[in-house]
Amino acid sequence: MGLFDAIDIAGSGLTAERLRMDVTAENLANAQTTRGANGGPYQRKEVVLEQAGGSAFGTMLTGAIGGVRAADSPNGVQVAAIVEDGSQQRLVYDPAHPDANDQGYVAMPNVNPVTEMVDLISSSRSYEANVTSMQSAKQMFTKTLELLR
Repeated sequence: MGLFDAIDIAGSGLTAERLRMDVTAENLANAQTTRGANGGPYQRKEVVLEQAGGSAFGTMLTGAIGGVRAADSPNGVQVAAIVEDGSQQRLVYDPAHPDANDQGYVAMPNVNPVTEMVDLISSSRSYEANVTSMQSAKQMFTKTLELLR
């Protein structure tokens, strides 16, 4: 493991969790949107994460130093895709709504604000954990440099 791998890994986690928070905020903002770009109600989105390949900075630094990066070394996380949740929209009886069908039902987005808030709290806590990890790595590097003086 290289000197900056911990920072690279925490940085990839920060990027992934920030995107999760952005997608969750979009879901919450569109929780009542009955007309999306496709003409139907808004579809809830989810972020799919996967283990990252190699971190570019760590790989370049290791190569510049002359070391060889192990193939099984930790590499962090990356966003694989942002997918639409395929669950069914809920029907709400509101015959006065402009998007109501012939029976008076409106197709509402499949966004549950409670679920979105739980996801938001989860991604926020993960973001905080990655910040703490990055700060700890920085403190270790600082102490190491102090010892080498």
